[in-house]
Amino acid sequence: MPTFNEAENIGPMIEELVGKEFAKITNADMHLLVVDANSPDGTAKVVQEKQRKFKRLHLLVKKKAGLGADYIAGFKYAMSKLKADAVMEMDADGQHPPRFVKPMVEAYLNGADYVIGSRYITGGSIPKEWAFFRKFVSFTGNLFIRLVLLKPRLHDLTTGFRLTKVKGVLDQIDLDSIMEPKRFAYKVDLLYQSVKNAKNVKEVPLEFVPRTKEKSKFDTREMISTFKVAIILGIKDKAKFLKFATVGFIGYLVNASTLLLFTKRQFPGPLAWGFSTELAIINNFIFNNIWTFKSEKITGLQKLMYKFLQFNMTSAGALVIQIVFGSLSDILFGVAYRQLALPFIILFLVLPYNYFMYNMVIWKSWKLRGAKKINNPIP
Repeated sequence: MPTFNEAENIGPMIEELVGKEFAKITNADMHLLVVDANSPDGTAKVVQEKQRKFKRLHLLVKKKAGLGADYIAGFKYAMSKLKADAVMEMDADGQHPPRFVKPMVEAYLNGADYVIGSRYITGGSIPKEWAFFRKFVSFTGNLFIRLVLLKPRLHDLTTGFRLTKVKGVLDQIDLDSIMEPKRFAYKVDLLYQSVKNAKNVKEVPLEFVPRTKEKSKFDTREMISTFKVAIILGIKDKAKFLKFATVGFIGYLVNASTLLLFTKRQFPGPLAWGFSTELAIINNFIFNNIWTFKSEKITGLQKLMYKFLQFNMTSAGALVIQIVFGSLSDILFGVAYRQLALPFIILFLVLPYNYFMYNMVIWKSWKLRGAKKINNPIP
């Protein structure tokens, strides 16, 4: 729980959260770590006073460096000093009501690796007191990020109320490289990486409430920064696929041109489709190895030979797909329509198959940790 000038809010929050809500959670050892950014209003002193009453209350005081930096410092402290199995992010100003902590913990104890307190699912809400414009910005901004990151099954990507399993999720993130650590935008990067690492992501309802004291720290600059991070992540996430698609297009040109040549020379259908596909496979292996999967580049003659053989074996599926559906196209529409049939076969059948096999088998850029699932929201 990060704080800066929250002396009025932090005392009641600690009493409610540690004094009442923690007592309701009997199957987990709950602790509260307050990370104070050297508040001049005496926030840390209030926490220190409460520590005399609550043994599971901890305090980390650091220089002010931005909200994200405070959370990152808290994550590191919780993992290294408190040996936490899971870490929850929560505001100190009352916008995340303490009563919603228990459902988050229960979701984790029931198998979730990453739990999101969502305002935009059944049971969740944003403050009725908000003006229409603020509601509009909140909803459309979150929708924009969902679309950019291609996460339509998740409903709230900008919430600050989240629980993350340490092993396999949080400990796999380079916290020192999180984007925009001084702004709210860090939340988008952290959520993006956590969802990628987690096997089981679950959303639980959150009734977001307005601050009772002071005003919100979110402004236009924060919104622009958040959108910028989302766009960068969206492009970064798709960069490898765009390279793969480019190489695939070159492979398509090789395939199409050689298929046309073999057709003019009256090669039998299966032979024409087979030879042209193999030439495209050779093209794809070379360019994917030196460009698309550069970070996983295969080197060494022996390993290259082995991987090329493996590449051909996995690409046999693409070869079979093209021969079967290409020959079927010849039968149904005639040889004259080969050049029209080829792009449909590649785009809708070969492309998805190849992308999966390249990532999982050849360059192994996807690490299989078990089937990831995004559960339906808890009612």
